Amino acid sequence: MPPDRAWKPRPGMNREARAAEQDRAAGSRLARAVECGEGRYARASIALRVYRSTRRIRAYLRWSQEGETQERYVGEVDAETRAANLAQAWKMAHAAGYVTTETLPPDSWASSPASRAVMSANKGRDTKPEKLLRSALHRRGLRYRVGIRPVPDLRRTADVVFTKARVAVFVDGCYWHGCPEHHRPAKKDATFWREKIAGNRARDLETNEALRDAGWLVIRVWEHQDPDEAAQEVSQAVRSRQHIPPSVGNQG
Repeated sequence: MPPDRAWKPRPGMNREARAAEQDRAAGSRLARAVECGEGRYARASIALRVYRSTRRIRAYLRWSQEGETQERYVGEVDAETRAANLAQAWKMAHAAGYVTTETLPPDSWASSPASRAVMSANKGRDTKPEKLLRSALHRRGLRYRVGIRPVPDLRRTADVVFTKARVAVFVDGCYWHGCPEHHRPAKKDATFWREKIAGNRARDLETNEALRDAGWLVIRVWEHQDPDEAAQEVSQAVRSRQHIPPSVGNQG
């Protein structure tokens, strides 16, 4: 039988590590695309399996389409390591035309397929900084709601919300919200991105003002901030406001 290192993933690999492993083997995240028609793509991965009857490693291409997992046999691989076998399988999949390299849609705002991949991977919620902050808050005995509108009639969603204390916490990404410490202006399509970030910052200020007018305390945390320090700030604010009566008409 082939050795485990030739086909088995490392123990304890999480979803992000597995995706990174596939990206490296394929050459890039964009090279893992399966065409689904009408300019749409699905992100595929390679699964390696050993069959005792043949004692050989077989590679399968897997992706999700319309909520169902699809699978296609790619071929047999024979390298000594899993990384080499994944790379070999991706080359075979490209040569057979099973996968392609994703191209930029005509109506995309991104300046390149690579930047579009970064934008697509950017989560709207449950980012790593958000999870770290929430864990730190939970350790301090605080309970909260996640990803809701503090004021139902106001179309603004906060990342962490303390409804009784009326404290709304936003975890802002350094690039998208123009962090003065870490933001680096884009060199390509500089005017577009400068206006985009400026618009985001203006919306942040508008959100702060609207929530404060409704009786809420707004706390903004940069993604680079230490989660424990940020949690301490939030904790003090929440505990100091727990007995403030809700404003008239505020159902948050």
